[in-house]
Amino acid sequence: MTEPLLSVRDLSVVFHQSGRESLAVDRVSFEIGRGEIVALVGESGSGKSVSAASILKLLPYPAASHPSGQILFDGRDLMTASEPDLRAVRGNEITMIFQEPMTSLNPLHTIERQIGEILSLHQGLEGTAARARVLELLHQVGIREPEKRLSAYPHELSGGQRQRVMIAMALANRPKLLIADEPTTALDVTVQAQILELLGRLKTEHGMSMLFITHDLGIVRKFADRVCVMTKGKIVEAGSVEDIFERPQHPYTKKLLASEPRGEPPVLDEQKPVVMQGEDIRVWFPIKAGFLRRTVDHVKAVDGVDLTLRAGQTLGVVGESGSGKTTLGLALSRLISSKGRISFIGKDIDAFSYREMRPLRDRLQIVFQDPFGSLSPRMSVGEIIAEGLKVHERQLSAEERDARVAWALEEVGLDPATRWRYPHEFSGGQRQRIAIARAMVLKPRFVMLDEPTSALDMTVQAQVVDLLRDLQAKHDLAYLFISHDLKVVKALANELIVMRGGKVVEKGPAAEVFAAPKAEYTRALMAAAFDLEAVEDGGIRQ
Repeated sequence: MTEPLLSVRDLSVVFHQSGRESLAVDRVSFEIGRGEIVALVGESGSGKSVSAASILKLLPYPAASHPSGQILFDGRDLMTASEPDLRAVRGNEITMIFQEPMTSLNPLHTIERQIGEILSLHQGLEGTAARARVLELLHQVGIREPEKRLSAYPHELSGGQRQRVMIAMALANRPKLLIADEPTTALDVTVQAQILELLGRLKTEHGMSMLFITHDLGIVRKFADRVCVMTKGKIVEAGSVEDIFERPQHPYTKKLLASEPRGEPPVLDEQKPVVMQGEDIRVWFPIKAGFLRRTVDHVKAVDGVDLTLRAGQTLGVVGESGSGKTTLGLALSRLISSKGRISFIGKDIDAFSYREMRPLRDRLQIVFQDPFGSLSPRMSVGEIIAEGLKVHERQLSAEERDARVAWALEEVGLDPATRWRYPHEFSGGQRQRIAIARAMVLKPRFVMLDEPTSALDMTVQAQVVDLLRDLQAKHDLAYLFISHDLKVVKALANELIVMRGGKVVEKGPAAEVFAAPKAEYTRALMAAAFDLEAVEDGGIRQ
């Protein structure tokens, strides 16, 4: 047999904190052959990312240690390699795509500089040659008009665009092994299929191997060669894709395969009061040029959107990355300026200033896409959740605030005793529950949910969907649910808006749109979400 490219043997990882030790990975072993794609699946906190980070020794040493283990890559033991040898491997022979692009990209550097830095360091490319290669990479990963994106900073890109930049950086040096930690998390379903096709083509053309970490079992089934299933730091089952999906043996594998968002969205009650209403909402960003920086054109991020959202209702907003979904939500929340009428609980707020909006902020809350990026690492969970109470309910005593924080944590299914811990001590799913608790503690009327489940594994996704549905029923909340995951939207939304290029291409009752989409673009989204083969066959390419 050919020697595998990567062999992880008996790997253990222990974290040391405040005199305590916690075993995160427990004697894990797996191999990746040359040109092979191995998927590592399991729920949030199972040890997948920790195992992957150990390969390149990216864990926070000495807080982390390896009581046992050997990592052989192309005949070399990386566990005993010197730091200079590891630096030669990182980013060159082994590259990694991280789960949260906003926290992985440098906010102070342009996209061209960040990708060019890798080309300069490992290939010596500078100037025109580097710029040409950067443009080629951005084309490969499906970024439109990449020439206009070279000077952009990460905050100027959508979540999906940032993830594509991360993928371009990882592929820049044509690595032997690509470690992809949830690489399609932030991507809409059509672009997701294109990225997977790209990775598959690179694997074939260059013989690249891949460790693919994901919670999307649909992707694993179509993309991977072999699967390792992890839970509680252990690999409980491993085998070919066919064996794992058709003949699962371990109870946890069976549970994982059965996990997906279920249940029915709330029935629309026309008698309930209107919480949020928008008429002809427009968000146009000026394009300036010339010495005098005159406006020569506009980017029409949101262009003439109408909507009505009642208490106890969920309005789903779907569309590809960059379609204007999040911009619409930010406009409704009055976090960016816009044109058109916006009414919140009977008040026209489209002309409200920051000061005028402040008394309404407690009833108008947001849960962001990236829970790690939206939670301050310097504050405990209790302080994060209590922060809004200090602003909006100053009359509360410290004891009353603490009781409300405990109540909010219980509402989202977390132990109130964990409020003294910090965000990095929680899994991704737990962090998202904390973000939801921060919104719920103020007892809002309207909640904008911006991709709240996109970074979560399937089992936790289903739990969060159930949680959001329960909170909505209990408190009669109005949700604006922004997502590219149509399976989650189908379980939560009773009304649907489909956006593309800032415009609404289709809207109506969610059940009707899912059952019989009228617009060609909506049909393309549905085909990509519920039958990935349709995209791969080329019928709905952008």
